[in-house]
Parts: sequence; C-alpha cells; structure tokens
Amino acid sequence: MALLQSECPDLTLVARGKVRDLYEVDDNSLLFVATDRISAFDVIMTNSIPSKGKILTQISVFWFNYLSNIMPNHLITANFEEMPEKVKKYRDQLDGRCLLVKKLRVLPIEAIVRGYITGSGWKEYQKKGSICDIKLKVGLQESEKLDEPLFTPSTKAELGDHDENIHPSRVAGIVGPHLAKQIEEAALELYKRASAYALERGIIIADTKFEFGVDKENNLILIDEVLTPDSSRFWPAAGYKVGQGQDSFDKQYLRNYLESINFDKKNGIELPADVIENTMSKYVEAYQLLTGEEPRL
Repeated sequence: MALLQSECPDLTLVARGKVRDLYEVDDNSLLFVATDRISAFDVIMTNSIPSKGKILTQISVFWFNYLSNIMPNHLITANFEEMPEKVKKYRDQLDGRCLLVKKLRVLPIEAIVRGYITGSGWKEYQKKGSICDIKLKVGLQESEKLDEPLFTPSTKAELGDHDENIHPSRVAGIVGPHLAKQIEEAALELYKRASAYALERGIIIADTKFEFGVDKENNLILIDEVLTPDSSRFWPAAGYKVGQGQDSFDKQYLRNYLESINFDKKNGIELPADVIENTMSKYVEAYQLLTGEEPRL
C-alpha cells in the first residue's frame, strides 16, 4: 500500500517534510515516518512511489548500525514490536516505515560532503572554478573524483524554499565555532567510512547530506535519514567514467526526466508510471548491493 501522507490523530504532528512526517510520542522521543512522497529540486511531486518509504527506512537503519562506532545517532528502535502502544495502533500505516528516535535540538545546517564533482557543484565549478566558494584546481572534469572529500554545507530551508549553499566558514556564525568544527569533522569521517564500504560493494557515493542535533549536554548526534538514495548520489562503480554524467542508483533518474520536460521547479507534477517504476528499481538495487539482502516491502 502506498502512503502519500500518514494520518495518526492520537499522535501530535510536529511537521511534514518533503518525505517524512514527524510526530511527538512523549517528552523524550519522536516518530519519524517515511512516506512514499518523492521530491526533486526541493519540490514534492503530486503522486507517490509505493514502498519507497520502507526502503529508505531500511537503508537508514543499516547505516545507523554500521556507523554507530563513529558517533552516536538518534535511533531508539525501528522494530515495530518495540514501539509504544499509541504507535502500534497505526500499524497498517506505519509498520516498516517508521523510526522511534530521541528528541534533540536540531542544528540548522545540512552537512553536505562531496567526493566527486557533479550536480550543482559541477555547475558552480564551470562558472567560478569553485564549489561553495571553495577554490579548486583548474582542469577538473565532470564526475571526477576530488583529491579529498569537500565539506560544502548549506542552510536548512523551510518547506517550499530552497536550501542555500554556504562557505564552510559561515557555519561557525550559525551554530558556534565548537559545533561547526565537530560537524565538519564528523561529516567527513562518516562519508569516508561509508564510501569505502560502498565502493567494495560496487557503489560510488559521489556525495551525501548529513544532519545533526545536540542533546541536553550539547553532545553532537547524527539524526534524520542517513546515506539513502534521497540524500545521496549513488553511482554504479562498474560503469563509472570521468568526463560525463553517470548512471545512478538514486533519484537522478527522476531529476533527468524533469529536466527533459523543462520542469519549472516550482510546482509538483504527476509522474508517469515508467518514471515511478524505474526510480524505485534504482532504490531496490542500491539496497541489494549495500546489504546483500532483499528489502522488506
């Protein structure tokens, strides 16, 4: 069953994001519900990709577990049998697509890490020789691997607005110098560890986005989704070739379709069946390669 929007009246709705519905469970915990909505260019499409939220949830859980020795994360449980009773009553909507997580103070920074030059970074480089105003060496080609991964943060925009790429030096002015340093170091370490693992399994993680929060003691905690096809560019390593765009295991297929029809990047549209099917197949393949298992859909 596809879920475009959850309806849980006995839970307190905190927010609806591009993909996730967020509920308050109690004073210390929240419920993240991954719907089947899909967005591109910060715009939500009008129809859904059935079971997409379930596969996103499973990928995030995999990475939360794999990366837990690097830093703590907000996951309490993804096992539906361990959910509070007030959550279990919505099993038909939520089973397989929700995370019970710790309630934390969310930091207003998207910690983007780029290991390869592509997307908006490639566009900026062509114009200015930089990414997020970080000057790079001359002569880079599209999709080329960078000498070292780059921390290229953005601000978190309100729903309907666009995130703003910023120079890393501006993060300190938003969250303070201590947290800014921690965010950059953590994001780079998480990316390096995850990209090495993925590469062994045939996936290049070209770039990704992390989000962080802090607890009452101001400890940095990894939150939100992590290293999913919604927040990352996954390329098949076998077909990788410098100097061109790459095939991918993420929603680049959807972006390419929207670009081909001159999508206005303002209002969502109804996606044709083949775009839905082909996009979902990319997500499934990514999960299979990363985990060696079939997703539970």
